[in-house]
Amino acid sequence: MSSSRSEKRARKKERRHARQAEVQAYFRRRRRQRLGIGLGSLAAVAAIVLAVLYVVQSPSAPEGTPAPSGADDLITVPVKQNVACGAEVPESAGSKKNQYGEAEDQKLDEDNTYTLRMETSCGDIEITLDVERAPVTSNSVAFLVREKFYDGTFFHRLAPDFVIQGGDPAGEGSGGSGYQVQEPPPEDLTYDEGVVAMAKGGTDPPGTSGSQFFIVSGPSGQNLTPEYALLGKVTKGMDVVAKIMETATADMQPPTAYSYVERATIVEE
Repeated sequence: MSSSRSEKRARKKERRHARQAEVQAYFRRRRRQRLGIGLGSLAAVAAIVLAVLYVVQSPSAPEGTPAPSGADDLITVPVKQNVACGAEVPESAGSKKNQYGEAEDQKLDEDNTYTLRMETSCGDIEITLDVERAPVTSNSVAFLVREKFYDGTFFHRLAPDFVIQGGDPAGEGSGGSGYQVQEPPPEDLTYDEGVVAMAKGGTDPPGTSGSQFFIVSGPSGQNLTPEYALLGKVTKGMDVVAKIMETATADMQPPTAYSYVERATIVEE
């Protein structure tokens, strides 16, 4: 083996260890402090952005709090009978979602590829997680996926030529996972079509996220400043995103039909 190849592998190993150390350090910080969740609208470039990428969530659970077992601590996903694309109401609709104190370490390896596969009412959407540039956010979403948090939720906000937004168990933009993580996105990030990022409240620091995410579906996403945490990019299923967008109405009113995430899984390669 050539020395240059050995050096390249050594550098790659060092980067991987650095990323792992970053995630581990993050979890240590999370155990030492409680991150509060602010309320407010987003400071964005257009009214459509204000309306769509807006998250109002209840306060975080104390750090280290296990998933609650009491019914009063759960969020029940609303059941909508008018389902998009001629699909039926999925079995996962109406499920109850836990609120968590923090995300457990999923031990994601940046040398592997992790695909978030969402089976929706209109078809499958596959999102490749950007573990290298967004290890903390990827870990948080992978944790929620493996807890079946997204199963039975639906896309609650649709903005033509801009985004489709989901991940809210309350179904109206007010629900979340019970905790937040922070990871400022790359400074050179542009929200091109297919990019998947996390919604946040207007007073939250850049890179703050809970469970709500958005998929950029059109050119208006390029107007966003890089303050929304990066998750990854759609590598298959933008045609499905377009089908979901067909149910959009004016002024972000409720869609004409609801597109469910029937099941979400993480595929590791």
